[in-house]
This record gives sequence, C-alpha cells and structure tokens, in this order.
Amino acid sequence: MKLVSTPRIEFLRTLAAEILHNYGRGRTIIAVDGNERAGRVSFADDLAAVFRESEHPTFRASLRNFQHSRAEQQRLGGDRLDVSERLYRVGYDYSTLRRVLVEPFRLGSSTGFVTEEFDPDRDAWIQPTWQTAPADAILIVDGAYSNRPELHGLWLFSVLLESVSGSESDRQYLADVHPRDIVSAVVDNTNADLPRRVLTDRC
Repeated sequence: MKLVSTPRIEFLRTLAAEILHNYGRGRTIIAVDGNERAGRVSFADDLAAVFRESEHPTFRASLRNFQHSRAEQQRLGGDRLDVSERLYRVGYDYSTLRRVLVEPFRLGSSTGFVTEEFDPDRDAWIQPTWQTAPADAILIVDGAYSNRPELHGLWLFSVLLESVSGSESDRQYLADVHPRDIVSAVVDNTNADLPRRVLTDRC
C-alpha cells in the first residue's frame, strides 16, 4: 500500500533505498538503537512500512521481548544494581535471541523463527509463534543497547537515534560502547516528524 508522503516518510524511503542497494538480496537484519523506547519503536515500525510499501517481505521484533524474567534479573544482578542498571547489565537473554530468532532467520529456506519470547509487562513467557520467510527478507529489531559487544556481528545495518537525554544507564552505555563509532547511520530524531541524518567522524 502506498504511504502518504511526508518529510519523515521520504527520509525513511531514502534510508530504505540505501539499505536495499547494499543488502537487498538474502536475509538482512537491521537494528534500531536509541534511549527513547517510543521513538525507537515508531521509527522501526515506519521503516518496516516503507519496506513493505515496496513489497519487500519485512518482519519486526523488539529486544524487550527477549528479556530475562524479573526473578532472573534479580538473581543475576543481585541487590547491588538499581532497576535501570540491572536491565542494562543483565536484563536481556541474548542467548535465546540468537537461538530462536537471529540464527534461524539467517539460515533462510524454511527454517522457522520466533520474533517474541517474553512479555516484560506481564513478566511471563509468550507462547511461541513460529514464522518463515522467503529467501529475500528483512528483519528490523529495535532495542536499547543494541550495539553492545554481545550483539556485534548480528546486524548488517544499524541506526542510532539521538533525541532526549537518557538515564544514567543510557549514559553509561554511550561511554562504554561508543555506538556512534559502530552504527551504519546516526539519526537526529529530536523532531520525529523531521528526522535528519547526522554526519560523524566516520563519514
């Protein structure tokens, strides 16, 4: 379906064209990083809509649906971490992310994959729904801290959204990882209606 043209959609069409030019064949996984959840989710959803507009099979997932349970986070982090820092340090189940989503998606063919495994709002597991995809397909994964070392090599293209100032854990992530030096594109998303590409020292 043809999307209504707005400055935001035109920006995303340009970004999608760049990605398809470089990674249009086979299975492509794109990460959307940034410290504001609503901005990440909206950006990733709209980027997926732009890919689907061009009839390119596209799937969505969020890192928040691959978190450890609260009890497991407590066990791993103990009482020394507050809730925000615990989520940053031990909150995510990257092993399961790789096993049920990233690795089977990359395999291609008829291999099934799962786009969500845990509901952090209910603190409960989600009954898995296995999906398959054609040979050429895109998976867009949004999530905080998605360029940390444990995830290096998973994404063919990654976007860092910059907007509002984040929490102490968000600032720690920026200091620890320097995602600006890693990602494929940095986007100023302060005005979500008018996102703009930011040049970095790597450009």
